[in-house]
Amino acid sequence: MDPQLSPTAFTHPFKSETWKHTLLFSFQSLGVLYGQLSTAPLYVFGTVPQKDFVSDETAYGLFSFIFWTMTIVSLLKYALIVLRADDDGEGGTFALYSILCRHAKVGLLPNDRSANEVMNYEVGSPFKIKIESRARRAIAKHKSSHYLMLFLALFGSCMAIGDGVLTPALSVLSAASGFGRSLSDIKFSSRESKQKTISKALKEYVPVPSSCAILVCLFMLQHYGTHKIGFIFAPIVIIWLLFISGVGIYNIFHWNQHIFHAISPTYMCKFVINTHVNGWRSLGSIILCVAGSEAMFAGLGHFSKKSIKITFICLIYPVLVLCYAGQAAYISKNLHVEDFNHLSESVPGHLRHVFVALSLLASAVGSQATITASFSIINQCLALGCFPRVKVIHTSDKIHGQVYIPDINWLLMVLSLTVTIAFHDIMKIGSATGLAVVSGMLVTTCLMSLVIALYWEKNLLESVCFLIFFGFVEALYVSACMLNIHKGAWYLVVLFLLSFTVMLAWHYGTMKKYEFDLQNKVPIEWLTDLSPGLGVSRVPGIGFIYTDIVTGIPAFFSHFITNLPAFHQVLIFVSFKSLPVPFVHPSRRYLIGRVGPREYKIYRCVVRYGYCDHIRDTDDFEEQIIRSIGEFISLEENDAESLTSPEGRMIVVGKPSPEGTALVPLDDTQSHLGSEIFPCDENQRSTLGEISERSCHPVKRKKVRFMLPPDSPKMRVSVREELQELIDARESGTAYFLGQSHLAVRDGSNFLKRFLIMMYTFCDKNGREPPVALNIPHAALVEVGMVYTI
Repeated sequence: MDPQLSPTAFTHPFKSETWKHTLLFSFQSLGVLYGQLSTAPLYVFGTVPQKDFVSDETAYGLFSFIFWTMTIVSLLKYALIVLRADDDGEGGTFALYSILCRHAKVGLLPNDRSANEVMNYEVGSPFKIKIESRARRAIAKHKSSHYLMLFLALFGSCMAIGDGVLTPALSVLSAASGFGRSLSDIKFSSRESKQKTISKALKEYVPVPSSCAILVCLFMLQHYGTHKIGFIFAPIVIIWLLFISGVGIYNIFHWNQHIFHAISPTYMCKFVINTHVNGWRSLGSIILCVAGSEAMFAGLGHFSKKSIKITFICLIYPVLVLCYAGQAAYISKNLHVEDFNHLSESVPGHLRHVFVALSLLASAVGSQATITASFSIINQCLALGCFPRVKVIHTSDKIHGQVYIPDINWLLMVLSLTVTIAFHDIMKIGSATGLAVVSGMLVTTCLMSLVIALYWEKNLLESVCFLIFFGFVEALYVSACMLNIHKGAWYLVVLFLLSFTVMLAWHYGTMKKYEFDLQNKVPIEWLTDLSPGLGVSRVPGIGFIYTDIVTGIPAFFSHFITNLPAFHQVLIFVSFKSLPVPFVHPSRRYLIGRVGPREYKIYRCVVRYGYCDHIRDTDDFEEQIIRSIGEFISLEENDAESLTSPEGRMIVVGKPSPEGTALVPLDDTQSHLGSEIFPCDENQRSTLGEISERSCHPVKRKKVRFMLPPDSPKMRVSVREELQELIDARESGTAYFLGQSHLAVRDGSNFLKRFLIMMYTFCDKNGREPPVALNIPHAALVEVGMVYTI
């Protein structure tokens, strides 16, 4: 019997969180997650056209909308409900979709089904799928619902990425505009006409260059990781929050102490009744007051839920209410002042320059939340096969969600600079940002209602009430944002089409490629029973065959054997499978099984890893695989069921102990690592099989040798002989086989299919190599190319 997988085998770093850790995370979250919410006052009222402020009643109505929107959306929906729906500590749109894929069987990748049979078969596994309910069966039966959920997940992810492009440009440009107005107040000339010209030039030409400089610096800081950035930015946010709350309190008592009367919903009703189309359009700017709420959920993997909730409820929410109330109080009494709707104008004159300096720093911090959320979202997309391969750097050994993606970082920087330079108008950028924010929130509401019904197994009425209540609020704001589609929001549509096309094409290509592998895999009997008739010979050495499928022979390897009938003395089929956990304990890392009869010496190894587990160096990885197979051979004798069961029966083998039980490691300082069955004199590529040996020069590197334990009287003779053959094969050399797929579209296929495959091929050729290929020595790598006609 396989050992049971204890639920405690996979632990999350936040489950044993102390108050000390909570306070530390709360401090860091201020500089990472709450920067956008904290700096929203820079542009919420500022992006509302001044002509829409008809009277002081307008300020009352808009503040009422701000208060209730923050209370309903940020506080009630996100802080108290949505944050509970984490995917093992990860948040965001794709985290909700991942939960539904595992527990409602809506995943469209074949990997979601076949791999789970191998990954979750163990008794007591925390990843075991729940018993099917009537709702789950209904969802699983209708394929159209699967496509709808995938569309929602991709749509929400694209909105989060679009927010990551637009928010840095909006927040920094808003602060830089205040900097330009501050400079224009300085007396440069005694002549009034010349002074006006200089002031106008400063207002017009200073914001964009200064914004670009700040944005470049901000994105260059990202490689330091969330931990360091949090400590750098958190003090800035704390000072900023104290400052704007103090200014808000001052404005309330100095200008209009009755502003809190606007908390009454009757002022919202009056605004809706009295406003025209232009007034309704201004709600597209008001939704920006909750712009950081989705980023707060998407960046959940960087901190703990407790720290996020405490920080928001005890600090962020009350401070922002005071700030917006103070700004509304100032606006209600100063409609005649130039630029009265900008936050900088409501600051007392003697503190204006302090405000400008703080706002420039805080605006950079405000962008951090969306950038961090973009990294988290894309990392989740990668795990579900919905984004091209990019390099992901884990910036923390303790917190698995803290990641940095260099390629995406520089792409976001270029797009943000493009937005800043092209629009140079916070109203246009605000229109696009508002649409991105509320669209992402609406997607979260839809997926969350399904999670409530299918995962939390609550009453269907609760799920419907959640959808109707929050969906209605967000739909109102969507209607307001759509009125601004021609005033800058069209840029978001362009960003969405580009990112959605890339995600959809990669998902489609990955799905078709995997389906091809499943449909064209060769049964084990083809290799074990028919290979003698094909004239296949066995040559010394070990062959590692990397494949995504977990049963059968991959098509590319059968293609290789057909055209070059020889394979190694020992074959090991290796599959990497990711689990939704930060780490897989070494004792649960490897699943080892036998392929075919014992005399063929063919094994299968499934390597399980978590978010933070890195692909090992080839030397270390090869050593662990061979030692794990040695452990499997010795354990197999005591597991009679594994000797008689068909393929798919696997034994969990942990990381072997240093002293070893079946194989004893010995250090061999210099040895040649490479394949001995494919000698060549120069680099070559065969057109038939596209077999590539990238270098034929011997590579000297450290390799661990093995020997049998000298004192093992209890070891059976057959086990000892098989272990000795494994050692001899290792001494003869090692080769690594990778499949190189080339997708081709069948004649007569429609335009959409051709376009998606063309996009997938472009991303595949211009993207990064598969992670496993990066650590394989060129001299030992054999790439087998195949054309997949789909």
